[in-house]
Amino acid sequence: MTNETDRISFEDLVLAIEAKLTAAGASPAVAKVLATNCATCERDGTLSHGVFRVAGYLDSLTRGWADGAAEASIDIVGPSYIRIDGCNGFAQPALAEARPAIGRALDDTGVAVIALRNTHHFSALWPDLEALAREGRVAMGMIASGKLAVVPEGATRPVFSTNPFGFATPVADADPVVFDFSTSSMSHGDLQLLRAEGREVPVGTGVDSTGADSTDPNAILDGGGIRPIGGHKGALLSFMIETLAAGLTGGAFTYEIDAEAPEGAHTFRTGQLFIVIDPGRGGNDAYLSRVREFVDMLRGAGMDRQPGDRRYANRAEAAERGIPVTDTIRSLFD
Repeated sequence: MTNETDRISFEDLVLAIEAKLTAAGASPAVAKVLATNCATCERDGTLSHGVFRVAGYLDSLTRGWADGAAEASIDIVGPSYIRIDGCNGFAQPALAEARPAIGRALDDTGVAVIALRNTHHFSALWPDLEALAREGRVAMGMIASGKLAVVPEGATRPVFSTNPFGFATPVADADPVVFDFSTSSMSHGDLQLLRAEGREVPVGTGVDSTGADSTDPNAILDGGGIRPIGGHKGALLSFMIETLAAGLTGGAFTYEIDAEAPEGAHTFRTGQLFIVIDPGRGGNDAYLSRVREFVDMLRGAGMDRQPGDRRYANRAEAAERGIPVTDTIRSLFD
């Protein structure tokens, strides 16, 4: 713990989460990756994907739905193409195992396509994408995220997951620009947090079991569904993500894995696709400075808050004062 009341250091939070995960059956290596991921999200203010998610990891581990000691199978199928079978483990450790192969593909060709399947993903995309951007890479990722939750116009039931998509780019002499969003009007995690707080959501967020618009998170989560962003445009983005993250990777489509998952499961065996690019290839040495000029133009035009800014501000405060201790964090020490 830090000296300040109701604050905890990042390192102590990682250790507390690690202890819970290893006690539930995760290997030390897997626990380290997942704990760092959860603590990173908590530190940076992404509470819906931070310590809040630990209970779901523990549930999947203790019931044997996910393998906390799995070691990924990595298959190099082309100079730039890497296929990973996570063997029913978790996604972030599988991706971490493949980082040497990803690095070699980038060194050889300037591009790496990573098709990841048979892994449970239960967090945000941005931590992995930001790490790649800090190495000077442009990176994008997408997930067929395993739980049917989204009801497009015309559908009578959920047919898509929230299908997260993320992008990160390095910027000259600045933090990377990183964004990560679901193709649904609201993430499933944020909706659960609002339900726990007894709050309503805006009209258009989702529908109840009859298909009528609802502002009640309970009605949306229990028998209803979330609407996609931008109407049919968001639905088509979900279609694209499902075909790439599930169809191309060999992973399960959302409707398939949702039917397979045990009652009450929190994590799902998903498919993910990552595309990583070395922007210096092709003689484009000016890429980082050009992006900086572009971002400066946007800020000058009034878009003074760019993707990642709030996370970086939260990170700086946490480095100085520690991470605010929530009831969820306190439960780690019970």
